[in-house]
Amino acid sequence: MDTVQQLIDIGWEFGGPVILVLGVLSVIATTLALYKLWQFAIHRVGRHRRAREAIDLWFEGSRKQAYALVANDSAPLSRVVGHAMRGMTHGRENLALVREDVVRVAQEQLYSLRKYLRGLDFVAQTSPLLGLFGTVLGMIEAFSQLEAAGASVDPSQLAGGIWTALITTAVGLAIAIPTSLVVAWFESRIENERAVMETTLAGFFAHRLTDSQLRAMDEVTVIPRGLEAHAH
Repeated sequence: MDTVQQLIDIGWEFGGPVILVLGVLSVIATTLALYKLWQFAIHRVGRHRRAREAIDLWFEGSRKQAYALVANDSAPLSRVVGHAMRGMTHGRENLALVREDVVRVAQEQLYSLRKYLRGLDFVAQTSPLLGLFGTVLGMIEAFSQLEAAGASVDPSQLAGGIWTALITTAVGLAIAIPTSLVVAWFESRIENERAVMETTLAGFFAHRLTDSQLRAMDEVTVIPRGLEAHAH
């Protein structure tokens, strides 16, 4: 703890405002990361089993049981599948509109998952630049002190001024690296969710479309009763 406090004191001496801003950014990044973890846990991101079981029941003909399985599930895929089932139940005469509305709901779910990721990405990109800015200010201060010393310049003072000036860059990188890893992890989870939504909905609507085509073919091949005599 004494070493950390010493580094903070030195960093404040050579790049005070920059260290303060970096500290604020680290608090913001931590808060946003914890919020996203809570959001992903509450909304059961990555949980697809219930939605897939519901689709299997739907294809087997147990429509009410299938919808009940996803109706109260908070997982993004379950919400989208439940919306698709409602659309196929109440608006199956217009499959194109149902698909368009389901795509809208899927996009809303993905947008909700991406919320505040830009803030984390901003911290990851800005922290190294602020650290470098603090280092430049520290170097300017160190060289100005050496100039004031005149002929009695001690090389150890120059070395000490340089390493203390580099502290802000180290702090900036210490914030940016884990934040970048967290952002990449969240984005990979969201991309996986998007891919699962696309494949699941494609299979769901492809099955329904096949059923619709089969029914249409059956209607065409059935001979109306009034025309049976003419057909013979």
